Amino acid sequence: MNRLFLEDLLKSYLLEDIYYSDVTTESICNGSKTKALIKAKEDFIVAGLIFIKPIFDVLKEEAKIEFYVQEGQFVKAGSHIAVIEAKDSALLQAERLILNIIGRLSGIATKTKFYSQLIKDYKAKIVETRKTTPGFRYFEKYAVLVGGGLNHRIGLFDAILIKDNHIKIAGSITKAVELARKTNFMKKIEVETSNIEEVKEAVSLKVDVVMLDNMDVETIQNCVSMFAGEVLFEASGNVNEDNIVEIAKTGVDFISSGSIIHHAVWVDVNMKIGV
Repeated sequence: MNRLFLEDLLKSYLLEDIYYSDVTTESICNGSKTKALIKAKEDFIVAGLIFIKPIFDVLKEEAKIEFYVQEGQFVKAGSHIAVIEAKDSALLQAERLILNIIGRLSGIATKTKFYSQLIKDYKAKIVETRKTTPGFRYFEKYAVLVGGGLNHRIGLFDAILIKDNHIKIAGSITKAVELARKTNFMKKIEVETSNIEEVKEAVSLKVDVVMLDNMDVETIQNCVSMFAGEVLFEASGNVNEDNIVEIAKTGVDFISSGSIIHHAVWVDVNMKIGV
């Protein structure tokens, strides 16, 4: 992630919490150096540790951090994650943002790892969608990578994904692809399809990826078999732990699931001063 962009995001999160004053901390703390321990309260895949130091950088506070685990590592309840040495006031102002980031990102990484392990014997890779928390997308998509998934497009700017509403406006898949190529020759093109006829049209246009949206497993299998090697296939829609293996068996290249982010459960971590 671009450093300047990261700093702007972290600053906005800190301002949301501190605003113009941390009235409790400023009443009690004297700015003395102390240590705080971050500890896991349940089992999970840890993610978000790389953002701890930048938080203190944005606060313009020095911090010495000792990590006991690595990003992407499985930790058990009770495990020590990190010890931070900094001013007492800085620790308290950074505490909630640090725990929010680790808790949220670790939940996503844990769910992504679970899905990734289910399909590890197949070529398909799990990817997320743009169904993310406003203002937190880059962190959530980073957590997917930590959990062993791949990133789909970050936003509307980095890849062309022609969906059903685009096709309706353009008049056809062919017309939509022609218009997209006319002004965006440098970007890959993916087309959303809902039946075999639409798949045939998209493949004939030599797009980069064809999304098989809300198709049953038999239809997905037929599409992959019919056009194997001609295009990359992404299966999407209602993916869950009960059907992801059957979808992967069809030979698709990617399986997209919004649930690895929006259904991921925060993990429980705490930070205690005076270790």
